[in-house]
Amino acid sequence: MESITGKKINWLDKSYKWLLHWADTPYGGIVLFFWALSESSFFPIPPDAFLIAMVLGARKKAYGFAGLASVASVIGGILGYAIGYWLWWDEAGIYSSIAHFFFNNVPGFTHEQFVRVQGLYDQWNFWVVFTAGFTPIPYKVITISAGAFNISFIVFVLASAVSRSARFFLVAWLLWKYGEPINEFIDKYLGWLSIAFVVLLIGGFVVIKYVL
Repeated sequence: MESITGKKINWLDKSYKWLLHWADTPYGGIVLFFWALSESSFFPIPPDAFLIAMVLGARKKAYGFAGLASVASVIGGILGYAIGYWLWWDEAGIYSSIAHFFFNNVPGFTHEQFVRVQGLYDQWNFWVVFTAGFTPIPYKVITISAGAFNISFIVFVLASAVSRSARFFLVAWLLWKYGEPINEFIDKYLGWLSIAFVVLLIGGFVVIKYVL
């Protein structure tokens, strides 16, 4: 008998392959928009691979695709924020049925992660959203928890817009500049490079604040 985890992985793999085939159709832009939107609030698979396929198919439209993904991702982030703000707690102030659904069914979304994020918000605020938006950290955990913990909506939207745009436009620029040869590099190292960039960026601000 297949395990529950195995079923989830199988479902994700089938969904990923089915979505990816739309890159070669006239509906690719629509799929990219809704993929980026849903990944910011509930869908577990990041849209980067689809964005890569779209750009490689039409490099002249690279920045247009990146802009589309950025706008959709911010809208999806706002949807995630709304889920956290309006639907995460029941009248008694404990987890609602929506919250339990996410914990039990959305890969990468765990109770432990959710609780840990609250402490990070208290210390870092803007940078928590920015880091999740730019790196491979599950973004939906941040968007929903931001609403659940009533983080400043303006700060949330600003951090989301900056980080998601930076991420998608970086991918688009690399592919526009170097084409297919850079694809393997992106698959292997983009996640690590994005994390290193955020660490250096935050470290720079810490130095400016406490040392200079």
